[in-house]
Amino acid sequence: MSGVTVLEAGPRALLVELASGEEVEAFHAELLRRRAAGELPVVREIVPGARTVLLDGVEDRTLAGRLRSWTVPPLDRGEGAAVEIPVVYDGPDLADVAEAWGVAADEVPLIHARTEFRVAFCGFAPGFGYLTGLPGHLSVPRRNTPRTRVPAGALALAGPYTGVYPRTSPGGWQLIGRMPAPEALWDPGREPAALLGPGTRVRFVPAEVRG
Repeated sequence: MSGVTVLEAGPRALLVELASGEEVEAFHAELLRRRAAGELPVVREIVPGARTVLLDGVEDRTLAGRLRSWTVPPLDRGEGAAVEIPVVYDGPDLADVAEAWGVAADEVPLIHARTEFRVAFCGFAPGFGYLTGLPGHLSVPRRNTPRTRVPAGALALAGPYTGVYPRTSPGGWQLIGRMPAPEALWDPGREPAALLGPGTRVRFVPAEVRG
């Protein structure tokens, strides 16, 4: 791990800054491991972001110094059962993504569906997870002109991330498909309400078009 910066964020929170998304995932996993093992002081919430991890409700202020000295092992992406999400690969930006990847349009679903993803962090909207897993050379830019309306269930790419819109909203990601039943992503009557939480392994399964 190249470097860890720990900042105070109010009277009871610490913000850990890391050099990359991969380091954030590994640090977050180590926090969860140590908390499960009883090796972490009381922390109410642990919230990963793109380059940070927020620890809220920190009771022991000496924790900041210890965090800087941790040796964090590389992330093990093989832990836990994968959530399978059925998708239809018929998005309007398939051709643009294929051009960016340097492949034929019908190869995009094959490449995407054989990738194993992991939820790096959540945000943007309830139930929306930022999924990593695609190799760096398959990153794609956001659209030059965002759409004012992206339908719920749209399967989208931007930068190193894949995501599924849990509800209709504006958006600038490249759309390559759709999840037929996006209501499963966020159910306030379920515990937990979000289908995809940080660290969850995810696989996309091509679904047949019906009707």
